[in-house]
Amino acid sequence: MNQWSIYNRDFVNYLKIERGLAENSIFAYQRDLEKLSEFCIARSISPKEVNLENLKQFLADLYDLGLSARSQARVISGIKQFFDFMVLEGVRQEDPSSLLELPKIGMKLPVFLSIAEIDEMIAAIDLSKPEGHRNKAMLETLYSCGLRVSELINLKFSNIFFQQGFIRVIGKGNKERLVPVSPSVEKEIGIYVSGTRNHMNIQKGHEDFVFLNRRGKQLTRVMIFTIVKNLALSIGLKKKVSPHTFRHSFATHLIEGGANLRAIQEMLGHESITTTEIYTHLDQSFIREAIISYHPRNKK
Repeated sequence: MNQWSIYNRDFVNYLKIERGLAENSIFAYQRDLEKLSEFCIARSISPKEVNLENLKQFLADLYDLGLSARSQARVISGIKQFFDFMVLEGVRQEDPSSLLELPKIGMKLPVFLSIAEIDEMIAAIDLSKPEGHRNKAMLETLYSCGLRVSELINLKFSNIFFQQGFIRVIGKGNKERLVPVSPSVEKEIGIYVSGTRNHMNIQKGHEDFVFLNRRGKQLTRVMIFTIVKNLALSIGLKKKVSPHTFRHSFATHLIEGGANLRAIQEMLGHESITTTEIYTHLDQSFIREAIISYHPRNKK
């Protein structure tokens, strides 16, 4: 095992145990670090020998391959995390990535659906099929609670408190938050459980997960993406839709309805309010109406 493999492994363990990052975040860091490892191994550069010029050349190669500014920023973030770890562990005295500059990234507005489009997608679910009521309950939960797809597939009965009107969500970095749950979610989960789930042969270890596949096991992220994509195709929706689109729609519709930005931040589980603020840029007509209505110069 070469030095890069050893330190990469130790770095992944650090992200898991000490940083408590989500599996998907760890995988992204690991994948980007493997790119740097390959670059350095080909030039006989060890983790202790990497300097700023090496890193700049590595990033220049990625740029030449057509990597977007957003992807470059993610790679740089991973590199910085790795060398922070190396310094923390005493493997290196200095961080060669400290002077790396992040590329400028234009604001990318997320795709969202109108309320009518969401209703149309949910109405397109074939309730005569065994998975129909499960899929309807999942989409209602995605939209009404603003969950990430990983949070949906990991939703457990032990974290549902319908009487109190909340569900407990385990988000990024194993951080918990309470999200208000609507009567429509309670209704659809109830129909799914009584009509479908209670008649399934549930596999050992999967009893507490709310949403299961036909084999009685926890659903995968890929399965949720497939369900959403097929529903969008079935109604001829031209937008590029994913499970995350329901989360974007949740936030956008709350903003349009006048909800407090800080409350939306809490419900989405955003660490920074600036992440939530992107939704205030989505509907310019809504913003214009708010300004026209409330600015003192526009009052007669």
